[in-house]
Amino acid sequence: MADEFAKGLAVFMGAGLAWLTLAGWYRTPSFEGSGIQLVAEAPEPSTIYGTIGIVLMDVMAWFAVIGALTFWVVIPLFEQARASSEERGS
Repeated sequence: MADEFAKGLAVFMGAGLAWLTLAGWYRTPSFEGSGIQLVAEAPEPSTIYGTIGIVLMDVMAWFAVIGALTFWVVIPLFEQARASSEERGS
C-alpha cells in the first residue's frame, strides 16, 4: 500500500507542478495587479503552441485529480476486494 501512496503522490505533485507552471504563464495577466491569478480566464491563443499549452494545462489538472484518486482509492479498493474474495473462496 505504501507504493500506491507514493505513486499517487508523485502523479499529484508532478501534474500539479505542470499545471501550476502553465497556469502561471497563461492565466496570470499581471503580477502587480490585485486581480485573480492562476484561475483567471485563459486568453485566446494566437499560436498552435499556445493552444497546446492551454489544453495541456487542463489535462494536467484533471490528471492530477484522477491519477491521485486512482492510486489512493480505486487500486486499494480492488486489492481489498480481491483479497476478500480469495479469503471467502478458501
